[in-house]
Amino acid sequence: MSKIIRIGTRDSELALYQANRVKSELETLGFKTKIVAVKSTGDLQLDKPLYELGITGIFTRTLDIAMLKGEIDIAVHSLKDVPTVLPKGIVQAAVLERGNVKDTLVYKNNEEFLGARDGVIATSSLRRKAQWLNRYPTHKVEDIRGNVNTRLQKLEDSETWNGAIFAAAGIGRLNLRPEEAVNLDWMIPAPGQGAIMVTAKEDEEEILAICEEINHRETEICTTIERTFLNRLEGGCTAPIGALAYIKSEQVIFRAVLLSPDGTKKIEVDRLVKLGDHNNLAIEAAEHVLERGGKYIMEGLHSANKETTVFSTKLLTNDQKDRLANGIAAESSDFIKISSNRIPPRVFKKEIENVVFTSKNAVESVLTNYAGSELQFNNIYCVGRKTRRFIKNNIGPVAHFEKSAKELAEYLVANLAVKEITYFSGNLRLDDMPSILEKNDIKVNEIEAYQTKFDAKKVPSTVEAVLFYSPSGIESFLKENKANVIAFCIGDTTAAEAKKHFADVRVAKLPTVESVIDLVNEHYK
Repeated sequence: MSKIIRIGTRDSELALYQANRVKSELETLGFKTKIVAVKSTGDLQLDKPLYELGITGIFTRTLDIAMLKGEIDIAVHSLKDVPTVLPKGIVQAAVLERGNVKDTLVYKNNEEFLGARDGVIATSSLRRKAQWLNRYPTHKVEDIRGNVNTRLQKLEDSETWNGAIFAAAGIGRLNLRPEEAVNLDWMIPAPGQGAIMVTAKEDEEEILAICEEINHRETEICTTIERTFLNRLEGGCTAPIGALAYIKSEQVIFRAVLLSPDGTKKIEVDRLVKLGDHNNLAIEAAEHVLERGGKYIMEGLHSANKETTVFSTKLLTNDQKDRLANGIAAESSDFIKISSNRIPPRVFKKEIENVVFTSKNAVESVLTNYAGSELQFNNIYCVGRKTRRFIKNNIGPVAHFEKSAKELAEYLVANLAVKEITYFSGNLRLDDMPSILEKNDIKVNEIEAYQTKFDAKKVPSTVEAVLFYSPSGIESFLKENKANVIAFCIGDTTAAEAKKHFADVRVAKLPTVESVIDLVNEHYK
């Protein structure tokens, strides 16, 4: 070929390294080349994590346009940044021999934080974030953007980060790997990680023939499997998907993972097939993941692109998420954790005349200490229909229930000649029950059955409304977030607490999660 091959690339240091590698290989074969550098949207917009930008191919689109306009002949990309479906008229022309596929942790000072409860890691990758939180659920992950040099400098300057995660190939190619670095062998890389891809127009037969000469067949096979798996799951840079295929002793070994963004759900797959029998490997592995819960994870990720986003401070079931109306996406997490206390045997040695439960948590905590058949309770009073049903199924009949602790206390005062009650509570209970009873000369024997611990998360800025189920959930939420959202509450007690902090408070008709969801649907219909 007599004309100069114009090589399109981003203008970052790493991208230019990759383009120069392609340039070198082509010139070794006797072809003349020229590098044409352009900036991409991903390079220009550095104020958001990649997954929040909501664009697949954010680092490749500008080069695609330049190629279709005839400004470049080929484009060079990090393969992991390229969408699995290329624009019409553009095809994969070559994949160079792969470099280091692993992710690398660059840490500050030492690695001791890995064994500690509190740790802070920086990454803009949702895949890395999800896998890190799955392994270290008490750690925090914060966003970091910019090229490799910029991110290394941000890590050095940070007073709070313990480390940041990089692609081993990236920091290796630039000779920037610090001594304080370790490969994360347990972390499954992004599909195509460590590989350099060349694209060209599908009607440029001479260019395609030239690129075929620098194509590495083994890398092509492995990365095609990984990207086919990614495509079948319909994931892009906004999905926490890892996949790695490699060839050893004429066999293809494949490992892949799909996680929820917070790392609480994880579905893995491992396959080994003979080289040559690998054509259906990626599809079969993807179907395996989808059948084991991956479908729900992907649906949740896709729903995040809906117009309205709400956040539940209690983990929602799939049925509860499905109850939300079209156009409403929900994220959820347990903002309070419950741990049962050990209750001394002397409490249950003799028959108890009047027992009060104001939550299902208290009942469950009692039952972790003793079987329902061992409990000698004459009269049981409780708050909430679900608590009543749970008591009936596990201990015995309930004499009376109300929808709030205040109303139950008032009922006991007004309707019964009760002189003494045993109240199984949590450490953060409200004062309504004991205060009203004691003012009316009813003795309260309070037993702390469980501990409520806060486990708040910072909710995304796109969240418009938050679902609350207890005053404790509100208190936990406010430790990490501002009260600038609509508060949808499960009942009057929760709403009363919410009104102290939120300008807009809505109360469900019934004290159930489903009723709170119906309230959300009604508001946004």
